[in-house]
Amino acid sequence: MKRKNIFSLLAVTTILSVAASSAFAQAITRIRDLRPRTPTTISGKVIGFGEADENEWIIDDGSGGIRVDAGPRSWRNINVSRGETIRVVGEMDDDEFDAFSVTRSNGSVINIRSPQNREPWGDD
Repeated sequence: MKRKNIFSLLAVTTILSVAASSAFAQAITRIRDLRPRTPTTISGKVIGFGEADENEWIIDDGSGGIRVDAGPRSWRNINVSRGETIRVVGEMDDDEFDAFSVTRSNGSVINIRSPQNREPWGDD
């Protein structure tokens, strides 16, 4: 009987954890309300691009614009289009938004890195 209760408790804990993660990933923060080093999700229209050798885009959500950094193109080449709306999970770092994942307007998800891990391209 105890084994069944422990299993049930683990199952409920797992379900709640997944639900909390999904809620985090779906809650959108306005760009003007971003806080440093706080994992969050933003969404906006691509209005410009950063350096040519970087996966950098300027997005605007109507409350402001921010540079999104998804790593160097030498690690992975990610092409988004001007005018495309993207959703980005990441965190503010200095004056840009470091991406953990990017969801394209077609629904495809590009995983960059987890919030707990260093950048896979090895810049220090």
